[in-house]
Amino acid sequence: MAKKIGFIEAFSIGVGGMVGGGIFAVLGLTIVLAKGAAPLAFVLAGLIALVTVYSYVKLSLRYPSEGGTIEFIVQAFGNGLFSSMVNTLMLMSYVVMLALYAYAFGSYGSALILGKDVAWLHDALAAGVIVLFTVINLLGAVMTGKTEDLMVFVKLAILLLFAAAGYLSIDWGHMAPVDWMPLPSVAAGGLIIFLAYEGFELIANTAQDIEEREKNLPRAYYAAVLFVIVLYVLIAAVAVGNLGFEEAKNAKDYALAEAARPFFGQAGFVLIGVAALLSTASAINATLYGGGRTGYLIAKLGELPEAFEMKVRHGYEGMIFLGLFGILFTVVFDLDNISVAGSLGFLIVFMLVNLANFLLHKETGGNRLISGSGTLLCLGAAVVLIGYNVLHDPTALISSFILILATALFTFVYVRFNKKLSLFMDKRLERDEGKGRTRQ
Repeated sequence: MAKKIGFIEAFSIGVGGMVGGGIFAVLGLTIVLAKGAAPLAFVLAGLIALVTVYSYVKLSLRYPSEGGTIEFIVQAFGNGLFSSMVNTLMLMSYVVMLALYAYAFGSYGSALILGKDVAWLHDALAAGVIVLFTVINLLGAVMTGKTEDLMVFVKLAILLLFAAAGYLSIDWGHMAPVDWMPLPSVAAGGLIIFLAYEGFELIANTAQDIEEREKNLPRAYYAAVLFVIVLYVLIAAVAVGNLGFEEAKNAKDYALAEAARPFFGQAGFVLIGVAALLSTASAINATLYGGGRTGYLIAKLGELPEAFEMKVRHGYEGMIFLGLFGILFTVVFDLDNISVAGSLGFLIVFMLVNLANFLLHKETGGNRLISGSGTLLCLGAAVVLIGYNVLHDPTALISSFILILATALFTFVYVRFNKKLSLFMDKRLERDEGKGRTRQ
C-alpha cells in the first residue's frame, strides 16, 4: 500500500513545482515590460492561477488520479482526438518549460563565469545541462525525492533571505505610478510570466495518496499558490526597488542576481547565481522525469502503466524526445519567445480545466460561476497575450506557432493512428469508479 502524504508534503509539491527556474528566468523580462508595476504584474498572473486552483480542487477531489490534468480532460471531453491533442499540448508545454529552465541556467552560468551573458557560452551551458540530465535519467541515476525536497528548501531559503534583506534597502520611488508602464504593457508582463505559476497542478497527480483528502487537498492547493504570490511580489518589489530600470534591462536574463548586488555585493550576485543554477538544474531533472514523461506515456500507451513507478523503460524515448526538443527551443529562440509559448500553452490547458469543472459541476459540486469565470479569464488572458505581441513584437509568437503546429502534427500523425486514450488514465481510479457503480 502506498504511503500517504500529508498537507506539508502536498504543499511542498505545489510550491516546489512553481518556484523552479521560472522566477529566475522571467523576473527581468517582467521589469522591462512593466517597470515599477512589476509587482502588480505578478499579482495579476497569480490571481488567474488562484481562480484556476478552485477547479483543480473540485476535480482532484472527485477524480483523484496519477493522470492529473489529463484525467480531468478525458472525464469532461471523452477519450477521443480532442483529449489526445490537449495531452500533447501539455507535453509540448513541458518541453517549453524545459527550454526555459535551460535558458536560465545558461544565462546565470555565463554571468557567473564571464560576468555577463555571452551567447556561445550561454548556448553551450543550456544545451549541456539538458544533455547531462537526459543521460543521467537514461542511466537510471535519478535524483531521489529527498534530494529534491532539500533543493526546494535551499532555493526557498535563499529567495526568502533575498526578499528579507533587500526589503530594507528598497527605493519605493521606483514603484511610483509615474514609473509604471501603460496598463496593456503591465498586463502583458503579467501574462508573459504566467508560466512562473505553472507547477501547482502537480498536486493533482498525488491526490489519491493524500491523507484526509477532503481537508488537506484544498488547503495544500490554496496555501501553495497564495504563498508563491506573496513570495513573487516581494521578490519583484525588492528587484525593482534596488535596480535601476536600465540596469534591469541590461541584465534581463539574470536580473535576480544583479538585484542582490546593492545590499549583498558581489557575494550576493554569486549566491543568487548559484541558487539559480541549482534550482534550474533541479527543475530540468524533474521535468524530464516527471510531468513531461507522464504526458508521453499517456500519448504512447493511452493510459498510465498500472505500476507507474516501475515502468521507467516506457519513458526512455520520451526523455530523449523532451531533451532534443528542449535543446532546439533553447538555442533557437530568445527568452521572450520561450516565455510567450510557455504561458500561452498553460493558459489554454488551464482554460480547459476550468471548462471541465464547469461541465462536470454535478459530479464535482463546483460553482459554475467561479469555474466559468476562470474559463473566460484564461481565454481572455490568452487573447490579450497574443494580441499584445501581434501589435508590439510579432516575432515573439514564432515559438508559439511552432508549439501549436507540433501539437497538431504529433496528435494526428502519432496518436490518431496509433493509440486512443483510455476511459481512465489511472487504473486505480477506474477500479474505484467501478466499485462505486456496483454499490449503487
